[in-house]
Amino acid sequence: MNTFWQDRPTFVTGATGLLGSWLVRHLHNLGANLVCLIRDWVPQSELVRGNLIEHTRVVRGDVRDQAFLERVLGEYEINTVFHLAAQTIVGIANRNPISTFETNIQGTWALLEACRRSPAVKQIVVASSDKAYGDQEKLPYDENTPLQGQHPYDVSKSCADLIAHTYAVTFGTPVTITRCGNLYGGGDLNWNRIVPGTIRSVLRG
Repeated sequence: MNTFWQDRPTFVTGATGLLGSWLVRHLHNLGANLVCLIRDWVPQSELVRGNLIEHTRVVRGDVRDQAFLERVLGEYEINTVFHLAAQTIVGIANRNPISTFETNIQGTWALLEACRRSPAVKQIVVASSDKAYGDQEKLPYDENTPLQGQHPYDVSKSCADLIAHTYAVTFGTPVTITRCGNLYGGGDLNWNRIVPGTIRSVLRG
């Protein structure tokens, strides 16, 4: 794997997030040539605090901007894409469904269309969520369980997942979908998540 990633032009969206920051660290250690998409400057993120940003090329922009994404993929001759950019907080999705739909759904099709039009791209990983399954009567669910989100965040992940599948089946776009569960780890800035929220509550007595 080290030789695979050595100097490989790799694009990461959502690089200031929990998963993105740790992915960037891992890929940097493997020798990848990293380009990171950042919309908002987050100085508390692991990407910045851990000085990882000094080892990447940063592009500032919006994941919904297809023309911008196509330019980045072309100019940096990107081979591998990790799509992690998303609005990930359920409470925010319930209060602001449209911005969640725009980021999570439109952002996914904009990136995949840009990838489809960029012949250098050889692999794409789209981070979906187990929330894409929605509420299921039969548990545990598996990869054959229907995607049936009902609430704004769940629906946004169901749609993004299906769009990625569409690009793979219809256009042969080299995309893989991961349906992540409840992620946790160092540098998590979302105190609404169960692990960091519980730890903070314990520390506060």
